[in-house]
Parts: sequence; C-alpha cells; structure tokens
Amino acid sequence: MRFVEGRWVEVADRVLVRRYAELDLSVGLVMGDGGCLVVDTRGDERQGAELLAEVRRITRDPWTVAITHSHFDHSFGTRSFLDCPVWAHEGCRADLVENGGRARDEWERYYRDLERPDIADDIARTEIVPPDHLVADRTRLVVGGRPVVLAHLGRGHSGNDLVVHVPDAGVIFAGDLVENGAPPAYEDAYPLEWPATLAGLLGLLDRPDDGPGPDGTTEFFPASGDTTTSTSGPGSGSGSGSGGTVVPGHGDPVDRAFVLAQHAEIAALAELCERVAAGLLTPADAVRLSPYPEETTEIALGRAAGSPWEGHREGSGPPR
Repeated sequence: MRFVEGRWVEVADRVLVRRYAELDLSVGLVMGDGGCLVVDTRGDERQGAELLAEVRRITRDPWTVAITHSHFDHSFGTRSFLDCPVWAHEGCRADLVENGGRARDEWERYYRDLERPDIADDIARTEIVPPDHLVADRTRLVVGGRPVVLAHLGRGHSGNDLVVHVPDAGVIFAGDLVENGAPPAYEDAYPLEWPATLAGLLGLLDRPDDGPGPDGTTEFFPASGDTTTSTSGPGSGSGSGSGGTVVPGHGDPVDRAFVLAQHAEIAALAELCERVAAGLLTPADAVRLSPYPEETTEIALGRAAGSPWEGHREGSGPPR
C-alpha cells in the first residue's frame, strides 16, 4: 500500500510511520505506557515543529529522540523537540559538530537552485543540535516500559548508522541502510562494509528478542518520562521470527524478503568495487555489470577507492 503524505500508519502495535513526499522520507514513533520514542526529526526546524505537533496529536507522553544518522533530512529538525534526551551514534555527534554547518549551506544552495526558496530559507535558519546521549555499539532503552534497542551494526550508508529495533513488535527502523523506491545513496557510504552491516540487520530480524550482549549483560536506560529500569533481558514479546517489518529512511516499509534482495545487490556492487580495485575489472565493466544505475555505481567505486565525493549531477543533492 502507498502511504499518503502526512499520514500516520501503524505498522505494528503502537509503532507508527509517518511519510513525507519531500525526499520520500519516513520517520517513526514508538509508544509505550507513559513514554514514547521519536525516530528522526526531519530536515529543518520548521519540519521538526510540524512533526512535533503531529506527535502531540497522538500522545501527550514525554518523548525521547533517536537519530538514525547525521544527514540533514534525518537530524536537522531536532531543535523543536528539546528539552529531551537525543540518542545517536557517537559518530553522528562528531559529524554534526564538524560538518553540519557545511551541510546546511550545501542543502540551502541545492534548494535555491531548485527554486524552492521556502525550504532553502528554513534550512538556513535552522540551529543544528548534536545528540547528547551517545551509542558506541548497542544501548537498550525502556520506552514507557517497552524495550527498544539502539544498535550500530557497522558502517554502510554513513559512518554513523544506527538502527532502532522494537523487539516485541518485530520492527526495525533502518535509517538509510535500506532504501525503497530509489537506489541506495553512496555519496557518504562505505561500500565494502555495507553488506556486512546489512547482514547484521537481517540477523536482528531473525531473532525474536534482542537478548544480552556478547559479555552476557543487558543494560537498560529509562527513556524520558519512564521511571522503569532493568538489569534483566527484554520481555518475551511477540517477536519477529523470520518475518518482521523494516522501515527504510526513504520509501514505504518493507519485509525481510525486500531487505534480503537489497543485501544481494549491495554485496554484488561491493564485489565489483573490490575487483576494480584489484585491477581485475575496468570501471566501465563494473558499470555494465552493476545492479544499480551508472551514477550510483560510479559514486560507489569512488568511495571504495577512498576518493571523496566531489559534487552532484543536476537533480541530485549533497549526501543524504
């Protein structure tokens, strides 16, 4: 089914997705008893305020924010949600502090070039707010009594990808590790590492619960408005089994079969990158054999070779 602009859709018990036509963006809301978690905050303060107002139409509970990665369309709306805990991977904070101002300028110019001064002005006025609660590997929150896992499974679409796993609902907010409706974006990516990271996401889908970590411990942090803490594992919940729902950062929610197919494509492109680097294949042959369009493949080849992304063709923007 297609999602209507500005419409909340419940993809599992008290797990909602809100879809936007601009950049085909998806954001999320996870509700518990007495607390909620907002997943990503949109691309500027005005957009963040709109999202906040829509969250308030559904629940009056205090919120916590989780950011899936540092790119502007997922993180620049955070100012509207303060004061609250804002969780993200530690690399997300570093990237926003070091490069957020430059990204804001690039996207302002991009929208002015598109003759969208309304969006350009909103981006220019936006205050970039770095996250204040950082995840290195994995953190378990309690959202209104409900376990939610924030996991950095490795680098892929960016250097600071974070997935949000709701084990009792079988839902994963994947950020831009998964893309529906367009090829994956490689401008800021790690093409050779992305397949393993996405395999880790598939592994989460196959576990009915996200249990203790490798050292046998499980630590919970109470989310905003939640007074419950625990040192035991998550409740049994219904789990996702081998099914489950994955919410991409862009496009409609998908199932495991979709992610598995995209993993095969991303792995195939990674292999082509490796063969070009080894001198076993020309870039032109890699483009011909790639599962993705020429521009996507060329960007991935450059990133795999360690070359920074240096620009965009007409109609595309900076890294997102």
